[in-house]
Amino acid sequence: MAFATLHLDTPLVRTASDYSASGKPLWLKLDALQPSGSFKLRGVGRLCQHEVENGAREIFCASGGNAGIAAAYAGRALGVPVTIVVPETTAADVRQTIAATGANVLVNGAVFDEANAHAVELARSRKASYVHPFDHPLLWDGHATLIDEVVARGAEFDCVVTSVGGGGLLAGIVAGLKRNGLSDVPVIAVETEGAASLHESLKANNRITLPAITSIATSLGARQVAQHVFDLPKRHPIESVLVSDADAVAACLKFADAQRILVEPACGAALAVADVHAGLLARFDNPLIEVCGGIGVSLEKLRLWKEKFL
Repeated sequence: MAFATLHLDTPLVRTASDYSASGKPLWLKLDALQPSGSFKLRGVGRLCQHEVENGAREIFCASGGNAGIAAAYAGRALGVPVTIVVPETTAADVRQTIAATGANVLVNGAVFDEANAHAVELARSRKASYVHPFDHPLLWDGHATLIDEVVARGAEFDCVVTSVGGGGLLAGIVAGLKRNGLSDVPVIAVETEGAASLHESLKANNRITLPAITSIATSLGARQVAQHVFDLPKRHPIESVLVSDADAVAACLKFADAQRILVEPACGAALAVADVHAGLLARFDNPLIEVCGGIGVSLEKLRLWKEKFL
């Protein structure tokens, strides 16, 4: 059985050159407008489809939120039951959103790693399919479609800015650039201080595990990036940069005012680069920012973050 893709070809918009301190017009790929609220549907949907096409009758996935709702959405569309295991750090409203999308939600473990181990064991014991939220080639293949769409629009861009958590999105972007003959286009990989597993690993020249996630950008909260992602800078030009939680929140507010779209601080991190690292973007003529989205945001949360950080 073959299925149509579950994700949307999302809008690509262009800012004015005075939108940011970089002084450059920015391409914004609006994956916050995916049905699941984030880019995750591209890869998670692709992987779920593959599993169902190969006989899966039940799917398990671990997630802090966004991969979980993407898997829940995919399961509902594909007609298979989905169980999402979230850590205790996942907010109650996010758990409710996942459940409302049709998935069974279990809470297990203090951090993602523990939730993930439980999801793997449950899938094994039930002979069900396990879908990893960021570490699988088919997942990266799904995320790569965002580059396919930008190229199909005929938009010229000379760098890509993206937030990094476990690294699935970064891996997908690099794969998308490669398959479109754009292997020379650099990627600026952005993390918040306190969730910088890639940045710290590259600095140490060793794939490290962070002792804890201390950033507000909990969707970037993978304590260790995938091995494939750690190895990517050896094969593709990637520049790792950091922004603060305050920078990410300021970018979320600025973006909400300009585009009337709410995004998480995990997404705000990428948007913040054009102001915080303006000199870096000034080297390019047509930066592309992946607006990855995220469901862990509301007007009330933005208000509270503004009070805390700004």
